[in-house]
Amino acid sequence: MSAFANLPLVIEPAELAERLDAPDLVLLDLSSAARYAAGHIPGAHWLDTRRTQYGQPPAPGLLPERERLESLFSDLGHHPDITYVLYDDEGGPWAGRFIWLLDVIGHRRHHFLNGGLHAWIGDGLPLSLDTPAPRQPNQVRLTLDDTPTASLDYLLNRLNTADLAIWDARSTAEYHGDKLNSARGGHIPGAINLEWTAAMDPTRNLRIRNDIAECLLQLGLTPDKEIVTHCQTHRRSGFTYVVARSLGYPRVRAYAGSWAEWGNLPDTPIDR
Repeated sequence: MSAFANLPLVIEPAELAERLDAPDLVLLDLSSAARYAAGHIPGAHWLDTRRTQYGQPPAPGLLPERERLESLFSDLGHHPDITYVLYDDEGGPWAGRFIWLLDVIGHRRHHFLNGGLHAWIGDGLPLSLDTPAPRQPNQVRLTLDDTPTASLDYLLNRLNTADLAIWDARSTAEYHGDKLNSARGGHIPGAINLEWTAAMDPTRNLRIRNDIAECLLQLGLTPDKEIVTHCQTHRRSGFTYVVARSLGYPRVRAYAGSWAEWGNLPDTPIDR
């Protein structure tokens, strides 16, 4: 049995620290290369976050092509018995996006480090400068599940339905169209704005807020609805995707095209 069996999706640094030698663990650091080189959790492999995105305009946050995903997971030595633990140095946007990728490929053995590198350091746990040997590559063929993802057409068809709640994780200025990162500004009609960092507790090293469940309920992001979360390129909403999933919400999707896609189209409906 895995040392991570029976742990929740979101785990604490102490829970990871006592399992760093687990034979099934693949610990991935999605921080910048410079941050990784300056010190990382012992045994962590650095992953270039560009490999997790489609990377082409107008919607760089879309899912990479199947061939690129298969190359990525082949390089990681992926197999069904691996347990992934993900972290970054921003509180979790890239780590959350990778959780979404794992959901897309149907791999459920994964955990998100609460607070990421900030929480690890804040808890006084050691860093390492040693780079572990690369994983032994393993050729994989992936079957992709579209359930964790809301496409543009899916979202357009679901707008104004009573059981849909859109979580816009961008800043208030972006939400109201005062700050433009696409051709058009504003928000998807009916979307609820809670900036991704507002779901973090800076006094607890960027961990998820203890009262986040109550906060989401007050905003109308309730578990009886399908939650679709997005930002500009589905980086920030990687974190909010994990937050909703960690609360046990049964229907959570990410709009990977995000505002880069929606706001650059000439005819998508927009509110300000």
